[in-house]
Amino acid sequence: MTAAVRAPVIAAAVAALMLGTAQARAGDSAVILAYPRIAAGPAHSTVTQAQFEAHVKELAGGAYTVMRLGDVVDAMKAGRDLPDRAVVLTFDSGDRAIHRTIWPKLKSMSLPFTVFVGTDRPGSRANYLGWQELSEMAAAGVEIGIEGPGGPSLALMPAERMKAEIARAMQRMRQELGSAPRFFSYPQGEYTRATMAAVAEAGLEAAFSDQSGVAHRSLGLFALPRFQLSQTYGDMERFAVVANALALPIRDLTPADTLVGVQNPPVLGFTTDAPVGKLEQLSCFAVGLGRAAIEVLGEVRAEIRMPGPFPPGRMRVNCTLPGPDGRWRWLGLSFVVPKPQ
Repeated sequence: MTAAVRAPVIAAAVAALMLGTAQARAGDSAVILAYPRIAAGPAHSTVTQAQFEAHVKELAGGAYTVMRLGDVVDAMKAGRDLPDRAVVLTFDSGDRAIHRTIWPKLKSMSLPFTVFVGTDRPGSRANYLGWQELSEMAAAGVEIGIEGPGGPSLALMPAERMKAEIARAMQRMRQELGSAPRFFSYPQGEYTRATMAAVAEAGLEAAFSDQSGVAHRSLGLFALPRFQLSQTYGDMERFAVVANALALPIRDLTPADTLVGVQNPPVLGFTTDAPVGKLEQLSCFAVGLGRAAIEVLGEVRAEIRMPGPFPPGRMRVNCTLPGPDGRWRWLGLSFVVPKPQ
């Protein structure tokens, strides 16, 4: 297939995977947890060892089904049901503690997990996982995915450079681990339609950001959210809220791209089908800006007006809606704002 023919095919595939049905039903979503790092002592962006121990104890208590990321993606692709309170564990930093302490702990509890690694990082510092350790874990069934390259924003790179960076990371993973990765983690959580298309064209099966929200098939396979956990947001009260969260399925999302252009703030809106609760109870917050105003149209359409323009960089919008049994429906949306030239 020529590049000229392949491009519209990939674009169509991404468009089809971005948004599906907005119907809410049991078994079509999962909570994906992302741990940047586990640390013994205080550090802002980490979860303490004690917090992590409490999290996995709660997950192993019987109310949740901790699943392999691949099994969740396969079920979403095939339209198969997922168990209620399906949870996935992922780790992002490539910290050597994953091999030394986290893997033995989770293996003893029969809890699967996925590690996302930047392919230039293994072995580059004493505290980073090496390829030998990653190979050992992969051979034992631990899923290893690509954490996209750091440095300049991948989402704002020219298309050809973006594709080259992804291809280079894929090749390094094949070379070191003997197989192609299935999954991609967007660096800094930034992605656009162009990024999604590049990841799909590279042959990856799903991609993940780190805006808070429940992964649901209506969001597609290349814009799946994960709940980031840190010491500040890692206490057991918040963990219970997050682990029990429900999806807020949407369709007809506007704007169609996460890349914010001349219109800033963007005019945000989406439709969701009953039964999800009363949209009049929907709350949306733009991180760093505050609460957004919401207009409900015809009981199923929410038009959201931001309190101000998005600053350059990455912007997240969190929307929550009371759900059944004291649980919350949770939707996270991510936007990328280029710096002024």
